[in-house]
Amino acid sequence: MKIIVTGGAGFIGSHVVDQYIHNGFDVIVIDDLSTGHAQNLNPLAKFYKLDICDPAVEAIFDKERPDVVNHHAAQMDVRRSVTDPIFDAHTNILGSLNLLECSRKYGVQRFIYVSSGGAVYGEPDYLPCDELHPVAPICPYGASKHTVEHYLYMYHLNYGLQYIVLRYANVYGPRQDPLGEAGVVAIFTGHMLSGGQVVINGDGEQKRDYVNVRDCAAANFLAVDGKIETGIYNLGTGIGTSVNEIYHLLKKITGFSMDAIHAPAKLGETRHIFLDATKAKNFLHWTPTISLEQGLSELVEYFRANDASLGL
Repeated sequence: MKIIVTGGAGFIGSHVVDQYIHNGFDVIVIDDLSTGHAQNLNPLAKFYKLDICDPAVEAIFDKERPDVVNHHAAQMDVRRSVTDPIFDAHTNILGSLNLLECSRKYGVQRFIYVSSGGAVYGEPDYLPCDELHPVAPICPYGASKHTVEHYLYMYHLNYGLQYIVLRYANVYGPRQDPLGEAGVVAIFTGHMLSGGQVVINGDGEQKRDYVNVRDCAAANFLAVDGKIETGIYNLGTGIGTSVNEIYHLLKKITGFSMDAIHAPAKLGETRHIFLDATKAKNFLHWTPTISLEQGLSELVEYFRANDASLGL
């Protein structure tokens, strides 16, 4: 089976590429390296350095004729989406449409799309959120990610394209960039290991659902199975963990001695969100296997082993 993975040099996408190659798939990576890193690329994958919005993407589909597209490439920074919503929409909506049109033209059988369970639901009416929860994003990033879900439904209805939407919770793990648009886990770890000041935005009682990147990669492998029903699946633990709890867990693991300081809360960020992944358990046969404590310890060890390349 031949699979195109967009964003395959990125934090999450590179783990998905590794999972596919480990299972014997022929993998093609499309990534412009704007946020991904060449060192994340699996040497067994064929690599094209290209923006997903570029019309030249069609030539790759024409040449490679993939069976499956796994679409991880995105503008994923919530804060940038607030300050530059046009760029966010251009990348996340028009870039995705470029891939969908290529998939339609060249007979792709299945399209796996990564959405955001942490952003599309907005401020929840109930917790944990299941897939039937109303969608009401409060930031442009959540709106752009959800918009593509509507296009997927239309391409399925009109052209028969099978699709799986994976709505991720807050993903963390090795290869997350502490200096880029990462979440608090990587940012806090980077500051703690380099002796920098940890800054908590708001009161730190914001709660998120933290799911390990290796568990997400496993879900992407399961989603390739053509027997899995087209639709939307949450990926999360169902547990809300506050930013303050993350800070104290990482402080204990790293031996960090300084106290955090607080800054104003960020515009467009949801207060509390965690996900019900029962549907993924029942239909994808997926459940998270890595505890938060184990995952944080593994991340710290990864950062310690790679401090020079991470700029710590």
